[in-house]
Amino acid sequence: MKPSGPHPADAAAHLLERWIGLDPATLGAAAIGRAVRLRMEALGIEDPRAFVDRVMADEAERDRLVEEVVVAESWFFRDRQVFDFVRRFACTLAAMPGRAPVRILSAPCAAGEEPYSVAMDLLAAGLDRTQFVIDAIDVSRVALERARQARYSANAFRNADLAFRDQWFRADGSAAVLDERVRQCVNFAWGNLLEEPFVADALQSGNAPYDIVFCRNLLIYLTPAARICVERSLDRLLKPDGLLVLGAAEPPIMKGEWMPAGDSSVFALRRGIHAPAGTSASAGTREAGARKPAPKTPDARRPRGEPAAPVEADVDAAAPSLDEVLGEAGSMANARRFSDAITFCEHHMRRLGPSPALFFLMGMLHQSAGDGDRAEGCFHKTLYLDASHDEAILALALLAAQRGDVAMAENYRQSAARILARKAAL
Repeated sequence: MKPSGPHPADAAAHLLERWIGLDPATLGAAAIGRAVRLRMEALGIEDPRAFVDRVMADEAERDRLVEEVVVAESWFFRDRQVFDFVRRFACTLAAMPGRAPVRILSAPCAAGEEPYSVAMDLLAAGLDRTQFVIDAIDVSRVALERARQARYSANAFRNADLAFRDQWFRADGSAAVLDERVRQCVNFAWGNLLEEPFVADALQSGNAPYDIVFCRNLLIYLTPAARICVERSLDRLLKPDGLLVLGAAEPPIMKGEWMPAGDSSVFALRRGIHAPAGTSASAGTREAGARKPAPKTPDARRPRGEPAAPVEADVDAAAPSLDEVLGEAGSMANARRFSDAITFCEHHMRRLGPSPALFFLMGMLHQSAGDGDRAEGCFHKTLYLDASHDEAILALALLAAQRGDVAMAENYRQSAARILARKAAL
């Protein structure tokens, strides 16, 4: 008689969904079935119920099943433009006098290619290892052990420019072994972004929050519920002004208030624009909607041949305040409606008058839309109205670094440092 009970692949898929948030559809039933068959054969178990019971009771066996299905595909400097952007961002922060080390998290880290790439880049840029800290976690203990050994095959080197391999690796037979100076820059540990204890421990231990978090190509494998859980963890682990780096297909997956940081090719996000204290973006949306805010252009709905109504025609006691305009524009931005948000800000600026808050917001919107020149112009206008606006100065420093103007970027960084020092002394 054949053993009764659930199909082992179905039971394993359910357990994997519970443990690591895996959406079985992303790998397919065949891949999970193969992983289960391999583990049952290795254990000499034929009864599906006995296998499920074994996996439930034995953490080591659970890890082995996870190893069979985890996708640990990576290589050094995968998407080179991403690391260029992160290097500029990290160097801008690290150059601030008296600044604490830049904290970076790679989660998941696979066999270490990603966090080691960051370390190589920052060391090559001239940073001392005391100026940054890199933590790296993964649910695969096998991958973590490979990362600690730092021995790599040719498969880990897929870029056209492999100058970094000559600089940081030595040959050992068919393997390339990473320089100890780079290895010392990365702290590896087992961790799961879906587990609340991991996040709580990171926060309590002082490891978090981080200035930069890499979470590339994890969300695409998760169930919707697991994605929400991971996004909540990322929100807690990242500093308010931090940088979140995702995989190429993942920025649209994030459902919270996030905005692109830099060009779309770097797949990086920063927290979205929030309404000032006491004003919620959603409330601003409802109120502005009730007052019929201007369409994209004041005359967009005017019948042909009819004279245009003055822009000031909507100025009345019910017109939105600056805080409400910022809230509504922020809501549009968080929905990635950058063009609409820019038009909305420009329209209300004609009524409200120039404002550093509005110019800074428009600078962020232009930057998110990929228009660096207009973004820079808005940040300069912000400083004209508020010379102590340190966020605008840091934004200009990043833009200058991005276009290769090292001297100008350094000038901006020094200006921001002086402003922050004065504010700290108050």
